[in-house]
Amino acid sequence: MIITTTPTIEGRTIEAYLGVVAGEAIVGANVFRDLMASLRDIVGGRSAAYERELERARSIALQEMEEKCRELGGNAVVGVDLDYEVVGATGSMLMVSASGTAVRIR
Repeated sequence: MIITTTPTIEGRTIEAYLGVVAGEAIVGANVFRDLMASLRDIVGGRSAAYERELERARSIALQEMEEKCRELGGNAVVGVDLDYEVVGATGSMLMVSASGTAVRIR
């Protein structure tokens, strides 16, 4: 399935617009990861643990969006937008949402 942020797919014709589809994923970060991320903030560097969690959440959100597209009879999603948020009372949850327009292309 083609998933793209662009409104069209070069070389392909959109036969039908099937509606907006979305996928969401919320993942929690554990105390150990939070502690290690805090240390990295102090000394600098990247937090590989958080990056892996974000990657996992993005993958789940995109897969969920793709499944919803298939349920509508689509074979591509155009105009995809990815949003990232920190949620929860203590900000310990990471949310990724993906949305776009399900289409049928030929």
